[in-house]
Amino acid sequence: MSAQPGKGKSLGLAACTAIVVGNMVGSGFYLSPAAVAPFGNLAILAWIVMGGGAICLGLTFAKLARLAPATGGPYAYTRLAFGDFTGFLIAWGYWISIWASLPVIAIAFAGAMMELFPALHSRPMAVALTLGAIWAVALVNLRGVKTAGLFAEVTTYSKLVPFAAIALIGLFFIDFSHFVDFNPSGQSLFSASATLAPLTMFAFLGLESATVPAGDVTDASRTIPRSTVLGISIAALLYVFGTVVVMGVVPREKLVHSVAPFSDAASAMWGPWASTVISIAVILSSLGALNGWTLLMGQVPMAAAQDGLFPALFGRLSARGVPAAGIVVSVLFATALVLVQAAGSPGFSAFYNMVVGLSTMAAVIPYAFCALAVGLVATHAARGGAPAARITIVEVIAFVFAIFTLYGCGAEPVLYGLILLMLGIPVFVWQSSARANTARRIPT
Repeated sequence: MSAQPGKGKSLGLAACTAIVVGNMVGSGFYLSPAAVAPFGNLAILAWIVMGGGAICLGLTFAKLARLAPATGGPYAYTRLAFGDFTGFLIAWGYWISIWASLPVIAIAFAGAMMELFPALHSRPMAVALTLGAIWAVALVNLRGVKTAGLFAEVTTYSKLVPFAAIALIGLFFIDFSHFVDFNPSGQSLFSASATLAPLTMFAFLGLESATVPAGDVTDASRTIPRSTVLGISIAALLYVFGTVVVMGVVPREKLVHSVAPFSDAASAMWGPWASTVISIAVILSSLGALNGWTLLMGQVPMAAAQDGLFPALFGRLSARGVPAAGIVVSVLFATALVLVQAAGSPGFSAFYNMVVGLSTMAAVIPYAFCALAVGLVATHAARGGAPAARITIVEVIAFVFAIFTLYGCGAEPVLYGLILLMLGIPVFVWQSSARANTARRIPT
């Protein structure tokens, strides 16, 4: 799906890279040192290996973007390679995983705000801050893709300064006695690695972000590959060095119970003022991640709707050229999740945690499909005179990386993820019937 006729190209290299980094360096990154601390040095090795796998996936998306820059990213490539039904399932799962993840990111924002301003610390205020962040960022996106891209640049490059300072300057504060145990988890090496896979992969979600708004990207066939590889490289370096510093500064016994590991590390190195700076960085980063994912949340169903696979509502563009109705509907679903969680139902808490856990699984499935889509997409592109590309070792590594991460998600998320995808089939049948009826009414 190409850009709309006459539509301006508003996203350049800096904006696309900011969207990639902004979407990846989110709440999963802040909490990851505490989540992986029980695994000792194996966690650092996992970050390096997963970073290599993520770069292979990034190179795969870069190749796909050069062959066929199309709005919708993973959805567009999957549909081109495997057909309408597979493309629809990818778009369906991807869309749901995004709006289900927005409350998690917004809660990180609310937590940082309450840490910065203790007077705000209350359950009603937490709900208000969470919903306020979601809707404020939605309003930014409703103003247009250019505004969203500028917002991504400001929030992403601002937050990188304090996190980069911890990841680099913090190397001089490391206590190497913290790195004695390679795998203190008590699990076998394979089991521990499988457990670490989704924990670390969650922080890499969003690596494909620059491919989604392709219709709004300047010189998409060059800008998207460059911004994808550059964004993944920046995030991977930040993850590895950041985790090393936090694990090297904060004792493992304390780290495993930390709710703000980077703030704890900054406070230990430079004092309480540094913890305040990190809280501000978390606020900016959360808003940036919300912004990037909200942009994608509108673009993916828009591309599917314009192909006739999603309800037409999601494909309607406002006067500013954005899928306003689709964004509002999606944000309403995210709002409902926040409100139901605020009700405090124990049964819902388990369900909500499962929905959040599905985000990794729902993203990895498109990655697996796209890893092997290169040859088929190249065949379509070659019809226009482009040279056909073959699957290389990079795409094979990307596929194995995605499958191993899917295995690490565990049986329960995979089961519920399958049910989630199956619930989309009635929508596909409805849309297919509507298209068939429309085609019959059109005179030949």
